Amino acid sequence: MASSTAAVTASRHFAAGPRMVVRWCLALMLLALGACASQGEQHLAPAELPPLHSGSRPLTVAEATRRAVTPDLLATNDAMRAFVQRYTGGINNSRQRLMALHRAIQGPGTLGIRYDPYADGSASEVFARGSANCLAYANLFVALAREAGLDARYQWLEVRPQWSRVGDRVQVGLHINVEVDLHTGSRYMVDIDPLPARDIAGTRELSDRDAAALYHSNIAMDALAGGDPDAAWPQAVRALQLAPDMPHLWVNIGAIYRQAGQYAVAERSYLQALALDDWQFSAMANLAVLYELQGREQERSQWLQRVEGYRRNNPYYYADLGDEAAAAGLWQEALGHYQRAVELQPDDSQLLFARSMIHFRLQDLPAAAADLRQAIEHATMRSDIDSYQAQLETLRQAGLAGTGD
Repeated sequence: MASSTAAVTASRHFAAGPRMVVRWCLALMLLALGACASQGEQHLAPAELPPLHSGSRPLTVAEATRRAVTPDLLATNDAMRAFVQRYTGGINNSRQRLMALHRAIQGPGTLGIRYDPYADGSASEVFARGSANCLAYANLFVALAREAGLDARYQWLEVRPQWSRVGDRVQVGLHINVEVDLHTGSRYMVDIDPLPARDIAGTRELSDRDAAALYHSNIAMDALAGGDPDAAWPQAVRALQLAPDMPHLWVNIGAIYRQAGQYAVAERSYLQALALDDWQFSAMANLAVLYELQGREQERSQWLQRVEGYRRNNPYYYADLGDEAAAAGLWQEALGHYQRAVELQPDDSQLLFARSMIHFRLQDLPAAAADLRQAIEHATMRSDIDSYQAQLETLRQAGLAGTGD
């Protein structure tokens, strides 16, 4: 993820759309291929997780609990409280207070927090260190915003899936930022490393407890990527203790078990993820890898068909195909792919905008204008609406937008 300047943007809630470690700001285990769960599997609970056998002695859940202690991610100290008072004290207007706090956190002459994708930590650690990934920055901003009397909450952003050219590998990212509700009908997203709007497939509010689970999950995945499953497993266990209903946390711990050669419990972990979300693609993908390792080709083949169904019913798969065709100058082919994407997700403003640009390249200007109008209707970000309106105005001024509005 490229570094960028922290941003505050006005928003409404988005409508939800449908190597070993892929780390955006939140770690997620994901491998190629796919499979799905068999029926009738018993569900696991975090307390029932079998010991990990990867080192000189087994690691139990009780030991994991002792090792992985959850810090107070939102605790503030005297210096932090003085910082908030210095830059927001006496500002009664909530929007002005939010902007003043953001400038103070971002400004190079004040706190000057810089982006580092591997800089995890609590609010106080980020405040002292001066660097953060998206989750750590969210810890800092939520803590300071609440200290300033603002209604700040964690927000989960689902990143639009990206397929490889042949369509058999998918990368899924997750991203965390902050939403501030000013209780005036306005909501603002605060982000240290903003995603392009076209890459966001959905958002939802995240509890403080869930954010703590993600903190442990990041540490676990960093340890696993570094070849240390003994350090990864206690953190993954603690993440599940805090948020047992998060499917991808079960995928993560399953990956740790798989690396340790404990295939049966790895499979149960992936199946648990699928019990929570039957379209959890990373669980299906990891199951397929596991079945291949075990020579269970019939099961692997059965569920590859499920993965194909997932892909064929995901609008972003067709969007990626459309982007590839457009990059090759195959505009009619690109249009066909985007037609299918919009059929599957008709209220996605980014898909509508992309299709409008393809219509424009094909010189079907009335169709381009019609798509722009729909994109404006469904857009949720002020910046997107302004961009689409500017494009539509360009067509209108040229007398090419057709009739209707």
